[in-house]
Amino acid sequence: MAGESLTPQAQPAALAAPAGHYRHFTTGGGLVFVSGQLPITADGTRLADASFEDQARQALANVGAALTLAGSGIDRLLQVRVYLDDIGNWPVFDRLYGAWLGEARPARAVVPTQPLHYGFKVEIEAVAAAAG
Repeated sequence: MAGESLTPQAQPAALAAPAGHYRHFTTGGGLVFVSGQLPITADGTRLADASFEDQARQALANVGAALTLAGSGIDRLLQVRVYLDDIGNWPVFDRLYGAWLGEARPARAVVPTQPLHYGFKVEIEAVAAAAG
């Protein structure tokens, strides 16, 4: 598409630097693709020993920060994929997620997994419409 690029943006200061070969988000085709966000604070603190609720809140905050930095927002979400280390955490996550989303209703998938990287309990990735 004219004027659009699949080139990732510079590393945003509101999120910790990625530990791997990726960016927190990239844009293309009028969409924002948010990489899987883990419960890591902006200063790089890994919340692996925190409660599930605290981990989920941080991962959601990181998705929100990536969307904001990309010029999008929660209200522009199209799809969200949630990875949980234990499906038993779903009721707590769903409550937090609903409060975080407000009136937004993107498509979603919930994927139960084995333990996640660094011992985390949740990871969230998303696709949103770019700002129009």
